[in-house]
Amino acid sequence: MTAYEMCLAALLLGGLAPALLLASRGEPTSRLVGLAIAAPVLTFALILFSEVGPGQSYDLILPLVLVPLSFAGTLVFTRLVARWGGDEE
Repeated sequence: MTAYEMCLAALLLGGLAPALLLASRGEPTSRLVGLAIAAPVLTFALILFSEVGPGQSYDLILPLVLVPLSFAGTLVFTRLVARWGGDEE
């Protein structure tokens, strides 16, 4: 197991799993925090996967497209949370 593979496993287990758990349950603001944490962790994981994987020239396209899309998705979700009044009890 190379160092890249160990870093990829650490990112997926230690970073992405808790972020997805946080994004999937709880109040809307808590889910927003989970989404904001998951986006950069997934971007770094995809970059590491392109290093570990077969090394095709198109492997870096997905992380580079994910960055602006995740930023825009976070802004849209923030606007919807603000429109609906934040936390619902």
